[in-house]
Amino acid sequence: MKEFSVSEKIKLSRFLLDAYNGSLSFSELNKLFRKKDIKVNGVRVNRDKVLALGDKVTVYYDGKEKSVLYKTIYKDENILVSIKPKGITSDDFYNLINFDGKVYFCHRLDRNTDGIMIFALNQKAYEEILEGFKKRTFEKIYSATVYGVMDKKEDTLEAYLFKDQKNAKVTVYDKKVKGSLPIKTKYKVVNTNGVTSELKVTLLTGRTHQIRAHLAYMGHFVLGDGKYGSENVNRRLGANSLKLSAIKLVLHFKKEDYLSYLDGKTFNYECFDGNFDD
Repeated sequence: MKEFSVSEKIKLSRFLLDAYNGSLSFSELNKLFRKKDIKVNGVRVNRDKVLALGDKVTVYYDGKEKSVLYKTIYKDENILVSIKPKGITSDDFYNLINFDGKVYFCHRLDRNTDGIMIFALNQKAYEEILEGFKKRTFEKIYSATVYGVMDKKEDTLEAYLFKDQKNAKVTVYDKKVKGSLPIKTKYKVVNTNGVTSELKVTLLTGRTHQIRAHLAYMGHFVLGDGKYGSENVNRRLGANSLKLSAIKLVLHFKKEDYLSYLDGKTFNYECFDGNFDD
């Protein structure tokens, strides 16, 4: 038996698939529904439903827990660069990395986005890395597998994004609305099979859920996305996890900066395949 607390408005099915991080399949989930082995706030349920903040979920299924595997790809006296796996929040990953209390938290990735995260190892490095993210001087590139075929082989998309704090979700508009912020997302098609397309995506602005929401707004949601995509399509294509990875980070600093020796330094990541061996 496992018990969970809900921290956002989300479908029960997506919540459990994320919570079990690959150790619960769609077929096993449906079996749990049929057997009424899932309780929400103490009441057994036999079908999907929308959960609310603060709900308590009990599941009579242990699954096979996966250990958190990660790999450090670069480290010196100032910075640490590691690969965050899917299924762990940036905060929890930071706590895992920061076992000796000497690591500084600089930026985030969504829980189900894997890829490159950079941490500082002293105050000076922390301030300059934070400034790089704030001023968008770093290049951040993602790999995304989306549903459908893009209209253009490459393009820069512009829109406006509104963040709904209460429901932990964002909405994209083509025109500015009250409280919205401008977003710019650049993509290039790497390949397509006529049903899905693999994209290389560059964030020109960095808003909450920007890539997921912006691509979904264009009609091409990231596979495995239960929040902005289609569960029916995800199930049909066997997309149990979010097909989004932070694959490249390029640092840029000025000559007078403390971290100037890292100017132009590039970190690359081949998408996690379940094995961090070299």
